[in-house]
Amino acid sequence: MKKLIIGAALAAASSLAFPAAAQQQAPARAASPSSADARLKALYDAVWSWRQKEYGGEEGGFPRVDEASQKRRLAYLEKALADLERIPVDQLSAEERLNAAVFRTSLEGSISDLRFREWEMPFNSDSNFWASLGQQQSFKTAEEYRRYIKRLKDLPRYFDEQMANMRAGLKRGFSVPRATLAGRESSIETYATTDLAKNPFYTPFANIPATIPAAEQAQIRAEGEAAVQQSVVPAYTKLLNFFRGEYVPKARTTLAAEAMPDGKAFYAAQIREYTTLGLTADEIHQIGLKEVARIEAEMGQVMRAAKFNGTLPQFLAFLKSDPQFYAKTPDELMGFSSYVAKRVDGKLKDYFNFLPRYRFTIRPVPDAIAPYYTAGRGGLESCWMNTYNLPARPLYQIPALTLHECAPGHSFQAALALEQPKRPDFRRQTYFSGYGEGWGLYTEYLGKEMGIYRTPYEDFGRLSYEMWRAARLVIDTGLHSKGWTRQQALDYLGSRTALSQHEVTTEVDRYISWPGQALSYKLGELTIRRLRAEAEAKLGDKFDIRNFHDAILETGSLPLSVLEQHIREFIANGGKSPYEGRAGS
Repeated sequence: MKKLIIGAALAAASSLAFPAAAQQQAPARAASPSSADARLKALYDAVWSWRQKEYGGEEGGFPRVDEASQKRRLAYLEKALADLERIPVDQLSAEERLNAAVFRTSLEGSISDLRFREWEMPFNSDSNFWASLGQQQSFKTAEEYRRYIKRLKDLPRYFDEQMANMRAGLKRGFSVPRATLAGRESSIETYATTDLAKNPFYTPFANIPATIPAAEQAQIRAEGEAAVQQSVVPAYTKLLNFFRGEYVPKARTTLAAEAMPDGKAFYAAQIREYTTLGLTADEIHQIGLKEVARIEAEMGQVMRAAKFNGTLPQFLAFLKSDPQFYAKTPDELMGFSSYVAKRVDGKLKDYFNFLPRYRFTIRPVPDAIAPYYTAGRGGLESCWMNTYNLPARPLYQIPALTLHECAPGHSFQAALALEQPKRPDFRRQTYFSGYGEGWGLYTEYLGKEMGIYRTPYEDFGRLSYEMWRAARLVIDTGLHSKGWTRQQALDYLGSRTALSQHEVTTEVDRYISWPGQALSYKLGELTIRRLRAEAEAKLGDKFDIRNFHDAILETGSLPLSVLEQHIREFIANGGKSPYEGRAGS
């Protein structure tokens, strides 16, 4: 999920009690540090505590997002980076050098976002600050309900600050392109309804657990109803009117990130942040063109294996239109995905030494966001499958999607990161898109080795998904640095993949409104596959695929340049699993 919603996610932790050291202040320094390791630890622990409080909201509400607060955050993080610069890297232990590299990259990304004033564009066609807040929640205690009510009452202030930021962005030409905004107000309308039975924010009050006394239930329900009617509905109504009447009419008519203020530098910074590589837009465009050509050739081979007599465009048309490839009900699609995940379970022991205990579930994408949402999304608690518009969701693509989002992709990866021992808190929750999405795409490729694709059609679905990510390299750079039109991007993606027209449209709008993020998938996967080939060549008979995967995942999220260094150390150490010799491994 885009970094713009991190504040909302962290706000859920606002009930935590933070130590005095976490209050707004300069990053703490040890008076007489005994070692570089101790100085580094004091710094990243202080910054992490500060982040938790800063984005957790004041007194249980939402975080401050006004301009003054954003500038204050920038000053704090710049000071933290300056403090980091004074710590001698050559005096750090191996583990702390890794922590320092992750910490530095995270700081640099946050500072870049703040310097470019990204808070003035706090949403895109894929993600936003309003819909995630209303996703169904459940609470067990009266205290949890009271904190929830407090947050609801703070919504008007939070939305007013967001709208003030969006107005500032409009004024200087820093906005989501108008071409991607059609129909997006539907995600606001859901929460503006006065019918409590239909408003997702009221759902927790309709399902108060019986463990709370009846009298207290009645009081909570009355306070909740008042908070929804007097705070939530007016806040969303105001946002809806602003979106329709002011934002959309004034949004920029250009598409390219480079067309915005300081656009070339902004796009270069987005590329650097999302890929954690030093590549230029031109270099990425050329990589994309080569990958597209390679995958097209492999698609032809799989088409022949399916015994289809015709051209590749005809095969794509057949795949997009034949009823045999489409679910008739949401449950059929969800069941198909669940069966893929269970087949993967039976293969994991052959590809990984360490398996996480934490379990995920598979859920449909919430109705409020499903019409414009991507095909799926993975996470620690659950991975989502989009069941909206079933004729746009071919089943032959579900195996690749499930591998990527669920296991051994994002949900599996997130559980492993959670369960790693002796890892600083900031490392457990830091996410680099090139690493995470690169791993997700790599698992789609791994699924072929695991025997998950049972038919040529499912294997073609894998290739269609790989082509989708390769085409992104061409389309993203084409749109944001080479003057491509929206139609040019639609035609390029639609003619090379088995994606439905609905998916093609939502994806292209995502790339237009979220520059740079889509580059991370293919560049990350290419990095992992290249490192695997290097390990196989250098280790020979000593290469064990389980050890390699352990080495990739055991560290948690890393910048890709740091991952390269880490895997070369793994090779130099003889390809041993990082878990070897650990107690309980």
